Amino acid sequence: MANYQRVLLKLSGEALAGSQKTGFDEDTCIRVAGQISELVNQGIQVAVVIGGGNFWRGRSSKTIDRTKADSIGMLATVMNCVYMSEICRFCGMSTEIFTPFACGDVSELFSKDKAVGAMENHKVIFLAGGTGHPYFSTDTATALRAIELDCDAIVMARAVDGVYDSDPKQNPDAKKYDTVTYQELLDQKLAIMDLTATVMCMENKVPTLVFSLNEENSIINNVAGNITGTVVTA
Repeated sequence: MANYQRVLLKLSGEALAGSQKTGFDEDTCIRVAGQISELVNQGIQVAVVIGGGNFWRGRSSKTIDRTKADSIGMLATVMNCVYMSEICRFCGMSTEIFTPFACGDVSELFSKDKAVGAMENHKVIFLAGGTGHPYFSTDTATALRAIELDCDAIVMARAVDGVYDSDPKQNPDAKKYDTVTYQELLDQKLAIMDLTATVMCMENKVPTLVFSLNEENSIINNVAGNITGTVVTA
């Protein structure tokens, strides 16, 4: 069984949207919150990063300046974190939202000491707003915060149930890996996370668990060591 004391859960915005593909699917979000609550009840400290793809995919825009498009994306992640924070509160948890830029009374400015202190006080923390800079994805923000906060693992709940040697949607014969290294991700150009995030995780030896959010209790099971997806190691 895995012995993680602190994990960073990465959720895609699209996963929270459910079948409607945009906005929020409340039932899905409540199920996710229930699993987070179980981790907290087990004494595991949880930080959460959420992508913004259920609201905005600015990199596909050819009319908006890239830096402005990325700013919109950062604000989309703030909306997602505010929503999931409230869902977690509805499910009985205490939460705190941190951003790398001022958002009025919506969030606290990120600092490692405050974030760690909140987790040690049994709060689920939400790390919104990416890195606060354009040209960096939420993958990079996930790697950066996991390293800064000394997380034992990144827990990546996605639409796909692990890492494959090719796109399983395009290739029915795609091979799923039980384990794979970050170097193999780079060598084979397996885009489970972006290049910057991959190199950061490899250099700092932070493992990543990649699995499907759609499987029942998948977050709880994979954190407990009952791996249904792929473990990415240094």
